[in-house]
Amino acid sequence: MAENGTDCDQRRIRMSKEQHNGNFTDSSMLSEWKRREREERLNIVLWKKPLVTLQYFCLETLINLKEWTIKLWQRRGVLVCVLLVLAVLTALYYIEGAHQQYVRYMEKKFFWCAYWVGLGILSSVGLGTGLHTFLLYLGPHIASVTLAAYECNSVNFPEPPYPDQIICPDEETTEGSISLWAIISKVRLEACMWGAGTAIGELPPYFMARAARLSGAEPDDEEYQEFEEMLEHAETAQDFASRAKVAVQNLVQKVGFFGILACASIPNPLFDLAGITCGHFLVPFWTFFGATLIGKAVIKMHIQKLFVIITFSKHIVEQMVALIGAIPSIGPSLQKPFQEYLEAQRIKLHHKSDSAVPQGENWLSWIFEKLVIVMVCYFILSIINSMAQSYAKRLQQKMYSEEKTK
Repeated sequence: MAENGTDCDQRRIRMSKEQHNGNFTDSSMLSEWKRREREERLNIVLWKKPLVTLQYFCLETLINLKEWTIKLWQRRGVLVCVLLVLAVLTALYYIEGAHQQYVRYMEKKFFWCAYWVGLGILSSVGLGTGLHTFLLYLGPHIASVTLAAYECNSVNFPEPPYPDQIICPDEETTEGSISLWAIISKVRLEACMWGAGTAIGELPPYFMARAARLSGAEPDDEEYQEFEEMLEHAETAQDFASRAKVAVQNLVQKVGFFGILACASIPNPLFDLAGITCGHFLVPFWTFFGATLIGKAVIKMHIQKLFVIITFSKHIVEQMVALIGAIPSIGPSLQKPFQEYLEAQRIKLHHKSDSAVPQGENWLSWIFEKLVIVMVCYFILSIINSMAQSYAKRLQQKMYSEEKTK
């Protein structure tokens, strides 16, 4: 802590000297100062400065809670209406009557949709630092439904236990009667809810850029500053990344709704830039969000669903396992656990509880579980580091403001 305070004092002295020497009037010196401050913030991470990082994280959390409380109090009329609606819904939930069957159905659907919307938000929120929930949750869910559909020749899995567990229905089905469209329809709700969540997660860059443009204040977000620099040097951009960013910006700015729709409909790591562009040029909210919602929840999700379903179709999976066995030396040893895993899944689908489950299932499941744990832990660490760095930015801005008033 003392070391961190000493660093702040040294920066304060350095800033004061530079200001008195007139160096802050030089844009290159100001840019160099911002670069140094950014590097200092990036060093505030748990594995380098654990105590400082945790302290800043707690302080930033308290500040955010205070700001949210003030905003809720300013909108207390809306808050009271929401609480009244929740009170009515709670009463309907607990009062016995014929409506309970509909209440239970809506409860199940609501939490199922909220689960996938939440995962979608986690995937896209945070300017590229989100949790990759498609690879961890939605993709495996679509794959398991696809494998089960081809094994059962049906998608009419009994509810319950579906969606918690997939079991083949008892009805007689014809071999090869399952269609691609039937599988797409089975997972459409989950995929569309996840896509809607990713669209909601794209709103923070839009609102940040829009607020900065309307207020006329100097934005303090690095992504927005990079966007401003990109606009200034758009004509002289040479490298591929800069040209790609300029292309996205031009597409969104000139084409409007359909440009946003095109960017949102394909896997696009630069879509955060589209949100910042729309906010900066004051694109109407419903134009931006409507195009983003249609692109991500409808068009893009059907493309991703088709890819996963085709990849995990029965004949494709069998060919992949055969190709694994063809690898010299290590092929047969790698092929065996995959074959055992697929056989274990077939046993589960037919609900043969008295059958022995091969041990290969535990091996693959153990790896996937550990992968999920590692990804979630990394996501939590990134949140802590990001919030600690946000508090450090507050301190730097406060120090800069104090020096300007002297």
